[in-house]
Amino acid sequence: MLLDAAQERRVRAVLALGGVPQSDLPDGVQQVRLRLLERTASGQEAPRDVSAWAAVVASRLAVDWHRARRRQERLGERLASLREPAHPSGEETSLLSLTVAQGLDELTDAQRQVLVLRFFADLPVRAIAEELGVPEGTVKSRLHTAVRALRDRLHEDEVV
Repeated sequence: MLLDAAQERRVRAVLALGGVPQSDLPDGVQQVRLRLLERTASGQEAPRDVSAWAAVVASRLAVDWHRARRRQERLGERLASLREPAHPSGEETSLLSLTVAQGLDELTDAQRQVLVLRFFADLPVRAIAEELGVPEGTVKSRLHTAVRALRDRLHEDEVV
């Protein structure tokens, strides 16, 4: 069972909204395909909704990517005393996009995951809860906290 073009676009979008850089998106899509093939090869039944399953797997990969990035950052901090700090690039980014991206980065992994699954992947709360194996109330709580934090960030930076 393979991902169709629409499912692949959805996986790419979930990864991107989860903070995975463009250069790593093809690897993320491959990881989702691999997990789907492994699931099939192990004899497990196919997911009821492959698109929802793939979006959840992509969100988990994004969480893993952030964890790996944080490990790299800690290593970088230890090495920082050996070199001069890097200067940010001169690329121009819209204030809103930058603020939203920073706001997403400040969320916990779990909050970012449910926010992306709910508002980008357009999964209902019940489907998110089932796929993540948590109660619906937990999903709702994480969503509420994440939305409030993003809204506060946008107001704080006077973007909206």
